[in-house]
Order: sequence, then structure tokens, then C-alpha cells
Amino acid sequence: MKKFSFILILFSGFAIWSCSKEAKSNPSYVFKKAPDTTTAAKLNGKAITHAEITKGIEADIYEAEMKVHELKMNKLKAIVLESLMNNHPKKKGLSNDEFLDKVIASGAKVEKADIDKFVKERNIPKEHINDQMTERIKGFLLREKKKEAIDEWVTTQTAKSPVEVYLAKPTRPVFDVSAGDAPFTGGADAKVTIVEFSDFQCPFCAKGADIVNQIKKKYGKKVKVAFKNYPLPFHNHAQKAAEAGLCVYEQNKAKFWDMHDAMFADQAGLAEEGLKAKVGKLGLDVSKFTQCLSSGKFAVKVKADMEEGKKIGVKSTPTFFVNGMMVNGAHPINVFSELIDAELAK
Repeated sequence: MKKFSFILILFSGFAIWSCSKEAKSNPSYVFKKAPDTTTAAKLNGKAITHAEITKGIEADIYEAEMKVHELKMNKLKAIVLESLMNNHPKKKGLSNDEFLDKVIASGAKVEKADIDKFVKERNIPKEHINDQMTERIKGFLLREKKKEAIDEWVTTQTAKSPVEVYLAKPTRPVFDVSAGDAPFTGGADAKVTIVEFSDFQCPFCAKGADIVNQIKKKYGKKVKVAFKNYPLPFHNHAQKAAEAGLCVYEQNKAKFWDMHDAMFADQAGLAEEGLKAKVGKLGLDVSKFTQCLSSGKFAVKVKADMEEGKKIGVKSTPTFFVNGMMVNGAHPINVFSELIDAELAK
């Protein structure tokens, strides 16, 4: 597997290399019509299938297909917007930009409270806030508000005559992943299982934890959410935090999610003393926890989670699998709801 990964990386960078150096030789590739739907190539008469080519890069292919889909959808939205503007009675004599500012997004304004909220949510240090930074933030927020105004306006304009779209969305790859003996919340036999690979020290994973709580609140026992560890090597406390969660789970299964929330709420307090303090607040046996953590008894379990994640394409955290369908990153709950609702409806 390591050799194959190296070869894949080598060929991924080949195009860049070939632009800067004259190729000494060219492999003999003859492009022909495929003999059937499963064969992608032949070497010495032996077939190489499409399945062989896509194995291990399913997520990368999906992401690339989604980028193409998004490019097409953005162009479609631009065409729809321009058409709706040109046919609007108030458009006469106004340029597109003027119509946008005076009609569609006339109420789009950025207040100081909006900027303060943005700075707080992004944890931007106070010393970095100056007039130039404030203007950049204001410009970004104004663009976002205009986008929201455009979406609302187009929704209103197309309410009676929706836009029929025939661009098929790429199909998410489905991976063989199960909850196993991982800590979980929700219904044990739920129709939908979400397996999350996460890192307690990752700021994006903290957002992922918020999404999980929203899913729990919205779906209750209809969805099972299992937590698996994927501590990234450059997070110095992530490994022990992962083990700490499992030590708590061993001592009191019901308290795992309280510890989960406590660690994500205080990612600056994941050193051993901070972990002990959290366990104490949960009313658990701190001495027993300390012995568990010091022994490293769950280090092997954490490693097993990571190895499983690597095999099914986890490359960053958080990564979720909704009935095997990968969702890479802390996306808004509507992204998860679309998949969950479709699975519940089956």
C-alpha cells in the first residue's frame, strides 16, 4: 500500500515536472474505444478495470466531480439571475450592478455588531484588528449579505415558476464503515448511522461537535452517531485527549458525551491536569481515570481507529460517514439532513 501511494504521488506530480523538464521518453499509451463498460485499459492482454483505477481515490474523484458540478451550477445561477433582472419592470435604465444595489440588496448593510461577532467567532486576536483588517472584514460580510439577498430575491421571483435543473449531482461514494464498539449516541438500532472521525484539539472538529449536537436534537433516536478517534500528529494533546475520552467511556459510558463536549468547549485545556479537572467536574473517579490515562491502555484502540480511517479515505478531520456516505468537513446541518432524510425515507 505504501509503495502504491508513492507511485500515485509520483504520477500526480508528473504533469508539473514535465512542464519544467523535457521528457526523455514517452510511455506507449494508445487511446481506443473500450471493449466493454468495465475495462479501462489493457496491459499485455490483461484487463485493468475502472474499479481498480478508482479504488482508494473515490473521495478525491467525488470532490473533483463536485467542483465541476459547482462550476456549472454557479454559471447557471448567474444566467438565471441575469435573465430575471433583465425581465424585471424596475430594471429599465439600470445596470446590473445598480439593480443589485438598489433593488435586490438595498437592505444589505454591515453594522459594528456584525464585525464584532465575526471577530469573536473566528477568534481573531485583538492586536490584529486595525482599520485595514476591519475594512476587509466589512467587505467580506457585505458580499455575504448580498449573496443572501440574491438567493432570497431569486427564490421569490421563481416561486411560481421554479427553475427546472437537469444537471445531475455527483453520487457520493459509499464506504464500508461501521460503528463497531465505538461510543455512540442516539438509537442503537437506528436506520441511519453516522460514524465520525475526529480530533479533540482540532478547531474544525469543535464545529463538527456542534453539528452532532444539532443532529441529536433534530433526530433523536432516529439516528445513531458513533465517535471514532483520529488525532492529528501536529496537535500535541490530541492523542491523550482521545485516550481520555475512552477512559471516561470505560468508567461510565453515559458520561462520554459530557466529556466529549467539555473537551471541545475547552480545547486549550487538554493537557493532563485539564483533563483531570474535567473528569472531576463530571463526578467520576479521578484516580481511576489517571491510572487509565497513564497506562496508555487505549493507545492501541486509538491507533486502530486511525488505521480504519486511513483505509476508507479519511485525510482530515472531522470526516463523517452517513450510512457509509462520506461528508468531509463540518458542513451545515442541511448537508447532513439531506442525506439523513433520504435514508430515512427508504
